[in-house]
Amino acid sequence: MPSKILILYGSYRRDRTGIRFATYLVRRFEERGDMAILVDAKSVGLPILDRMYKEYPPGEAPAAMEALAQDIRSADAFVFVTGEYNWGVQPGLKNLTDHFLEEWFWRPAAIVSYSAGRLAGVRGNLAWHGTLSEMGMVVISSTLTAGPISDVLDETGQPVGKGGEALERSFSRFAEDLAWWTTAAKNQRALSPPPY
Repeated sequence: MPSKILILYGSYRRDRTGIRFATYLVRRFEERGDMAILVDAKSVGLPILDRMYKEYPPGEAPAAMEALAQDIRSADAFVFVTGEYNWGVQPGLKNLTDHFLEEWFWRPAAIVSYSAGRLAGVRGNLAWHGTLSEMGMVVISSTLTAGPISDVLDETGQPVGKGGEALERSFSRFAEDLAWWTTAAKNQRALSPPPY
């Protein structure tokens, strides 16, 4: 049975290049038979966090927030695609993530990162681990990185050069790691309700 995987991307920049990575991931997971859905924070357009989804009375959350809450609750796994801003996480992706809490619980998350330089967003990648764990997700150990991203993926999200070859070699293990935890979480949720 295919898994529903949300690919979450958070750059708001005019000339954003990380969308290449998000596009690549959607295509590669779909090739594996999964249902991969791109959640682009810029397109969703949630405001800077004022009220979390759970703080609205039932039926009164903004339409975009309600739709995303439904997608998060029905997802089997999440992949966070992050750049690195001043050694930290992208504010657009963090803002989108922070609008929700219980909706994330008891599912695995994976982190992939990129940058225009050689470090491939590694510090942003690392910063997400603690955040996602605190938000009730199991963060898998496998990760993917691309840097410089323009040397790894072209404008359409297709791998290029040696960096693209390395990404392609790494994707299968990454996807299998996420699939293992996705299945484990599904099976456990079927056996017993989460403890809270």
